[in-house]
Amino acid sequence: MAEQQGIIASDPITDTEVEAAMEEEKEVVKTFKELGVREELVKACERLGWNNPTKIQAEALPYALEGKDVIGLAQTGSGKTGAFALPILQALLQYVNDAEPKKGRRPDPAFFACVLSPTRELAIQIAEQFEALGSDISLRCAVLVGGIDRMQQTIALGKRPHVIVATPGRLWDHMSDTKGFSLKTLKYLVLDEADRLLNEDFEKSLNQILEEIPRDRKTYLFSATMTKKVRKLQRACLRNPVKIEAASKYSTVDTLKQQYRFVPAKYKDCYLVYILTEMPDSTSMIFTRTCDGTRFMALMLRSLGFRAIPISGQMTQTKRLGALNKFKAGECNILVCTDVASRGLDIPSVDMVINYDIPTNSKDYIHRVGRTARAGRSGVGISLVNQYELEWYLQIEKLIGKKLPEYPAEEDEVLSLLERVSEAKKLSAMNMKESAGRKKRRGEDDEESERFLDGNKGGNKGDNRDKKSSKKFKR
Repeated sequence: MAEQQGIIASDPITDTEVEAAMEEEKEVVKTFKELGVREELVKACERLGWNNPTKIQAEALPYALEGKDVIGLAQTGSGKTGAFALPILQALLQYVNDAEPKKGRRPDPAFFACVLSPTRELAIQIAEQFEALGSDISLRCAVLVGGIDRMQQTIALGKRPHVIVATPGRLWDHMSDTKGFSLKTLKYLVLDEADRLLNEDFEKSLNQILEEIPRDRKTYLFSATMTKKVRKLQRACLRNPVKIEAASKYSTVDTLKQQYRFVPAKYKDCYLVYILTEMPDSTSMIFTRTCDGTRFMALMLRSLGFRAIPISGQMTQTKRLGALNKFKAGECNILVCTDVASRGLDIPSVDMVINYDIPTNSKDYIHRVGRTARAGRSGVGISLVNQYELEWYLQIEKLIGKKLPEYPAEEDEVLSLLERVSEAKKLSAMNMKESAGRKKRRGEDDEESERFLDGNKGGNKGDNRDKKSSKKFKR
């Protein structure tokens, strides 16, 4: 065997050297240019810091650039947006260059592609990435989501954008009501986070959209999980698709450090504060189960001196975006959220995710912890499990196929925080109760959040009473 390989028998190759050579061969990563991406788009990728393709991009791009339908299964934070945005932009460039000029001008293909997303924040984020990648080619992009004035969106559609990024409900509203708007020229359809798009909230709108758009199109379906509904959708609207599976069925990235801590329910807040105190410079996301829970916890943490802000589905779209922007800009380093923020949001600087409430659906755990350790960065995911949540937590361990290590904490140090935490909880409960007792205009609670961030500590009981007294005086 040594002679066949041209190696002298006295100097055989060791198993370690063979394994090292195989690993080196595996690690050879093609550049975007080598994958067939055009020079204008390669430069745009470099500006965004995309020096090398991620696994899903490296596997999906060759097929997508060939014009095939693609199903991409990849863990959250793996670069799925680039895997469908680059082929669409390249096809748009090719379409313009190949078309014959009319009256000395090349055609400007409006409504060339449509991307459907399950959440408003994700839709806005996808549009931002399209605009960044298409900045050199004068790309026009429109976002159609709920919570934003429809007239503004109608004006944006009047400018004939190349790419539309939308939630299904608002897109169908415009397709059925907005005069002159049609997707009959659509060439590309993307279903991002397809497993979420197929829930009861979107299924009807999605079916109506699929009936109206051209069947002769390219379709990309991207999802973190392959459910029965996703398979059904695949059969219905994709033609001979190539399936790219860049991860195991349910998995988390290797750079994520996952831990749990079993805690008594009555001391869970103390453990949360202890963890945040131990990692004071970290940018953190805390997941709770309810919208009221996010606001209560943000109030509690602010009164303890932390820079926290809530985000939930009850907030207006403007306030949700405002909270996200404050978090991204570093004005506050703790985002308290429901699962509305567990999908697709790309906030690169998140160091830690804390599951304050264990999700009842174990798949949601994958998406929550996927907010950290994104695009090769490291991150920490900590789950606080009380005696009532043990069964849900065991389902999570079963899903990801491994036992997680315990987060180390000195119980005496944790319980030393009990008095301060209890007082902060009382203040939060009082604020919540007084707010609920008045008829407030929509969004006023969120303005209160901004007021705290603009300089108030949030725990000053006297300040709150002064503000409430002034409102009564005005009335």
